[in-house]
Amino acid sequence: MDSELLNFLAAVVVVLVAAKVGGYASIRLGQPSVLGELLVGIILGPTLLNMLGAWPLLGGDEHLAASLTLFAEIGVILLMFLAGLELDLRDLLRSGRVAGLAGTLGVVVPLAGGFITARLFGVETVEAIFIGLALSATSVSISAQTLMELGVLRTKVGLGLLGAAVFDDILVVLLLSGASVVFGAAEGGAGLAVILLRMVLFLAGATGVGLFVVPWLMARVEELPVSQAVPTAALVICFVFAWASEALGGMAAITGAFMAGLFLARTAYDRQIEHSLASLAYGLFVPIFLVNIGLQANLRAISGTAWFLAIALTVVAIFTKVIGSGLGALAGGFDRRDSLRLGVGMISRGEVGLIVASVALGAGLISQEIFSGVVFMVIVATLVTPPLLRLTYRDEAPAPAANPRTD
Repeated sequence: MDSELLNFLAAVVVVLVAAKVGGYASIRLGQPSVLGELLVGIILGPTLLNMLGAWPLLGGDEHLAASLTLFAEIGVILLMFLAGLELDLRDLLRSGRVAGLAGTLGVVVPLAGGFITARLFGVETVEAIFIGLALSATSVSISAQTLMELGVLRTKVGLGLLGAAVFDDILVVLLLSGASVVFGAAEGGAGLAVILLRMVLFLAGATGVGLFVVPWLMARVEELPVSQAVPTAALVICFVFAWASEALGGMAAITGAFMAGLFLARTAYDRQIEHSLASLAYGLFVPIFLVNIGLQANLRAISGTAWFLAIALTVVAIFTKVIGSGLGALAGGFDRRDSLRLGVGMISRGEVGLIVASVALGAGLISQEIFSGVVFMVIVATLVTPPLLRLTYRDEAPAPAANPRTD
């Protein structure tokens, strides 16, 4: 058997086992599993053990990192697809005003805070913009998990927070795509106009296909005497949207995957698709994505004043999210206590913040040192959210929540 395949199989075994052990340990400590998987990646990466560069078991395979990165990129696509599949527009509309205001200000204030902080530390403008975007993201899964543990997901704070987190992520993904296009494109007004036209045409075309063609296609596929026809069709639609988003629309592939999830969530097959693809995604590809983030992050690269930047960004990330989302909730009609709860619940960054950082790193728009600082921010922000959110409910004993879609 090819030695490269053997090395890859050994690496996947190590990554998957380590990811699940780290996730289990994290949950046992009262933290979301994503935190443990990320920490495992940092332990296995160049920060500590340097699995890909120093382990004799893997034979120093120079192609191994690239192979794992391909699996990780599929993991990003599936992760965003499943995130879109989780969106229930009816729940979102019930808290539309609060979700819109808290989600928007929860992006604008951290974006401005991260950009200003980075510039004060002498970071270049383009890097500062992507740092601000990384600070703007909120993890829907981590927020939902924390709210379920507290039994408040079906309260107005829970629905408002979930809606704001989803709105936040949609806005950040669109801003990420736009920023990637602008800073990856050739200079000149004509070139930018073509890029914007491609984006608009893709969004319009994808929306038309998603609203009218996808439901019809899924109904026809269900009638075929083929095993797992519906999940396979959903996977094909996800990959086609992801490919078209980047190849035709000039946007990030994750935008197309997220849109595919949104449209398929409107069909009668959303639960079947989720149950089928979640096992594939969270059993193989997503753990590799999360661990691979740590494998790419070298915290040893943070040295000297870079540590001050990483710590400053972490502090700014926490306070700007509470202030931005909290003010949005207050403007939407929440009282001060519930606004504080919503703002605190929006602190966690998790997957989307990592996606922003990894996309920017892959495009050469941020340095390895900046990337490692952002990973440090994500770790700390994710870690402090559950205990802080519990603290805001210390005077109350919330009733158990009904199982929502996000369960």
